[in-house]
Amino acid sequence: MDRSVMHPTGLARIPDFLHLMRLDRPIGTWLLMWPTLWALWVAAQGLPERRLLLIFIAGVYLMRAAGCVVNDYADRHFDGHVKRTRNRPLATGRISEGEAQALFLMLVMAAFVVVLFTNLFTILLSLVGVALAFIYPFMKRYTHLPQLFLGAAFSWAIPMAFGAVLGHVPVEAWLLFAANLAWTVAYDTEYAMVDRDDDLKIGIKSTAVLFGRADRLMIGLLQGITLGLLAWTGLRLGLGGFFWLGLAAMAATFVHQQFLIRSRDRDRCFQAFLNNHWSGLLMFAGLALALWPDLGA
Repeated sequence: MDRSVMHPTGLARIPDFLHLMRLDRPIGTWLLMWPTLWALWVAAQGLPERRLLLIFIAGVYLMRAAGCVVNDYADRHFDGHVKRTRNRPLATGRISEGEAQALFLMLVMAAFVVVLFTNLFTILLSLVGVALAFIYPFMKRYTHLPQLFLGAAFSWAIPMAFGAVLGHVPVEAWLLFAANLAWTVAYDTEYAMVDRDDDLKIGIKSTAVLFGRADRLMIGLLQGITLGLLAWTGLRLGLGGFFWLGLAAMAATFVHQQFLIRSRDRDRCFQAFLNNHWSGLLMFAGLALALWPDLGA
């Protein structure tokens, strides 16, 4: 077999680097984007400043890509044993460990440059975000709750958004943070259910492994906590009907996900995970419409 097919060179390597950063699979970017946009809209009490919106959108793309790179680096010796991940570039050797390390550093540095256009408070908060993104992939070796660390990493843009808009982090920001943390653990448990059989064989820890046959119940509880915390936020902010309509729509997606995972089939669990894009989108739509500025006032 031609080795150049297995180990391409030059421009032919671009797809491998795109795959390493998951730029060919945007679901993770959207799951990070929606709560970031929730926070920007709430902090700005309507349409956020265009400059900040562009900064945070760029930051989401860069940090999600960096997180994927460090995740695959951490799992480089395990991914080859998991059906879903055995063809990832680091697992197959198409990208070297040194190249992955360099790419991670470049992405983090680019994200840091972007955040320099905010304020000192947000810059300091961003250092915590980088630390969370780095340590999460390694937690699955030491705890059955790596999803908790992922939730913190995926939620950290919320206090950063409030910090960039307001210069401080109010109670409502931490309620959104807690809601998104619970939601992230719920959907990443659905994701982990896809790999649970392989993870048990190779000793990888996850909430799907920890919850066992109580997985659906625990996901349901986490989804309920998410809805409850979001409702509390809406009450504190005095949001109107569009917010509650968005929250009800999000709840409907959770019911649909419970239907999908009822048999714990791999493909159905993955469909349930993907459906969370709509959960975040519908909640954002409700928030954005509830906070829509009255230009005639």
